[in-house]
Amino acid sequence: MAGHSHWAGIKHKKALVDAKRGKLWSKLSKAIIVAAKTGGGDPDANLRLRYAIDDAKAVSLPKDNIQRAIKKGTGELDGGNLEEVVYEGYGAGGAAILCEVLTDNRNRTAPEIRKIFELADGKLGSTGCVAWMFESKGLFLIPKDQADEDTLMEVALEAGADDVAQQGKNFEVTCSPTVYRDVAAALDAAKIEPEVKEITLVPANTVDLEADSARKVLRLMERLDDHDDVQNVSSNFNIPDEVMAELDEE
Repeated sequence: MAGHSHWAGIKHKKALVDAKRGKLWSKLSKAIIVAAKTGGGDPDANLRLRYAIDDAKAVSLPKDNIQRAIKKGTGELDGGNLEEVVYEGYGAGGAAILCEVLTDNRNRTAPEIRKIFELADGKLGSTGCVAWMFESKGLFLIPKDQADEDTLMEVALEAGADDVAQQGKNFEVTCSPTVYRDVAAALDAAKIEPEVKEITLVPANTVDLEADSARKVLRLMERLDDHDDVQNVSSNFNIPDEVMAELDEE
């Protein structure tokens, strides 16, 4: 199972827990702040801000919180001093890991991220060491009971999607970020409900992991995702079906 699909499913389940404890709201607020800071506070003119607001509304972030985050980003309120940093490295089995961070203190965040890598038998690398492997894509994971493949392909490709593929119990739809909202609207109109829908970094190629490495990489991904400053974690790992079955039995 390709890493971006498998991790997207795990992250979706984690988000349900994170939302209950406010952690997800905090991360989404940061995303809105930086989007407004870099492109202005008008979502009609700032695509990145529009997507950040859509993500926030999807998990019921209150309107007041959204407006406050926008004002922090535009400088109308204090608290918008966030810096975008990308940390890159490798996990067990040679899996490439790319970690997108929003922080108000790089000197605090960097050693914390390095420690998380080391605890999971990973290693933080230099800038650019793995980023070249990834491309920004819209990603939709759709349970197979939501639609048959022919119908899904017709709806998604007509809306501008690049590809529809089977990934375990799901169909995976990928598209350019520029048509993400079009594909989402088309799926909604067809009453096809994705389990996951997001703009994320998708690897050009994957590396297969055996069971021990898969455990360590998943542990690394989860620990990174749990860090308050981390917005998104991407990897190019692939867990073969027989290895995934072994892990599911544990």
